[in-house]
Amino acid sequence: MAHRSTIHETLTAVFQVRRFPDTISAGERVSTAAGADAGRCPPGQRAELAVLLWERALDPAKGTWSLPGGKLRDGEDLDASAARQLAEKVDVRELTHLEQVWVFSDPNRVPGDRRIASAYLGLVPLTAEPVLPSDTRWHPVSALPDMSFDHGGIVVHARNRLAAKMSYTNIAFALAPERFTMSTLRETYCAALGYDVDTTNLQRVLTRRGVITPTGATTSPGRTGGRPAAVYRFAESEIRVTDEFAALRPPS
Repeated sequence: MAHRSTIHETLTAVFQVRRFPDTISAGERVSTAAGADAGRCPPGQRAELAVLLWERALDPAKGTWSLPGGKLRDGEDLDASAARQLAEKVDVRELTHLEQVWVFSDPNRVPGDRRIASAYLGLVPLTAEPVLPSDTRWHPVSALPDMSFDHGGIVVHARNRLAAKMSYTNIAFALAPERFTMSTLRETYCAALGYDVDTTNLQRVLTRRGVITPTGATTSPGRTGGRPAAVYRFAESEIRVTDEFAALRPPS
């Protein structure tokens, strides 16, 4: 089938660690906001990696869920296009990291004119609460709704890229609060990686690599008392390789 023209678009998988009820199912609306440095999830909730999606109101694929994005404008580079689409369509201006992860160019990935998609990974910190239009929601990556075209595959690709970078870079700074306890940071890593991480080992590895540093502050004692937890921060707020041979792997 001959295509009349070729359109270049940008699509961004925006991820945030958020609190979800344990009973959440694919496509269900969630209004639970991510807390600040609240430690472990409250009873009946869990921390999960979430992706930002909007519901299509028109054909093709009406009623399915899409990644935010759109056409590349004349005279606009790809990075600027991705940032503009997020600001205009879903009011996401609190991105702490944005990078291109892949190009999707299957001639039949969407109906009609051929579309080549430059896919981006965007990260929003735990404490942010972007203002969203009524047709846009956060969805757990583990329970995606009915996705438009190849957008589900793009989410999986971006999530895999994030998980890989969690092993050998300091990219978690873009997901975590500015100041945090190790229990909150562990929760962030578990959500992003999709498997359990030992708190003590995580602290040892990140300290040895110079990724995190103690602030000297501690949390206030809880109602039941107990030892106050130390508060940490990331040493840098720009991405860097911390160990090119390192890998955080799921437990065997």
